[in-house]
Amino acid sequence: MSARAQLFDRRQRGTAIALGAANHALFGVGVGCMMLGLYTGMQSGAGPLQGPAAWLANAVLALQFPFLHSYLLTPAGRARLARLAPPGLGRELSTTTYAMAASLQLLVVFGLWSPSGVVWWEPAGALRTAFGLAFGASWLLLAKSMWDAGLDVQSGALGWLSVARGRRPAYGPFPQHGLFRVCRQPVYLAFALTLWTGPAWTPDHLAIALVWAAYCVLGARVKERRYLAAFGAPFRAYQRRVGFWWPTPLRDGAPRLEG
Repeated sequence: MSARAQLFDRRQRGTAIALGAANHALFGVGVGCMMLGLYTGMQSGAGPLQGPAAWLANAVLALQFPFLHSYLLTPAGRARLARLAPPGLGRELSTTTYAMAASLQLLVVFGLWSPSGVVWWEPAGALRTAFGLAFGASWLLLAKSMWDAGLDVQSGALGWLSVARGRRPAYGPFPQHGLFRVCRQPVYLAFALTLWTGPAWTPDHLAIALVWAAYCVLGARVKERRYLAAFGAPFRAYQRRVGFWWPTPLRDGAPRLEG
């Protein structure tokens, strides 16, 4: 057995594989629930509440995602996530436990949402087809941006796959290829687009779109502060070269990047 494989014993590697399977199952179900919820104007939730109680509960559901999602990236939040992992694997499985937490949050929001039952507007015919195509395109853009950002990190695969292979996770530099050549925050931009392209418009849909779109801007700003602290001058130069949210046209003479 190589020295690399001896970093983790058989039990630890098996545990990592089991957590990886659970993580990707949760990820798929969570994203599926989000897609259904946004497409139906947040009318697919199973929450039983009505009136003021429903709005209060829904507000808590909507707000817990951005706050907890951001908190888990702080030193205190990372420490809590590490304690949830099996002993000795907290740091190595951090991307996996973080992705699992995010998937559970999506399940809670879209599964427990109490629908108002009020539909303001829903397109029909060709217009509905157009909205459906825009909605699908926004999800494809999100998938592409996550791929460019490093799908192993975004999906939580980096952690469990590294342990299963007997090595520690290796994180690369901040992404500058693919969509990141023309936009610094394509993941947040695409996520916001998924919020606004669903065809059914209800008070519920508007509420979740407003709250989470604001998070897409503020969360991206917080992320850039972390990147500046981690990467310094190279990231500052990247900020000067590429737009924050809106795509920046590639210019002649700009540095050629892979992707």
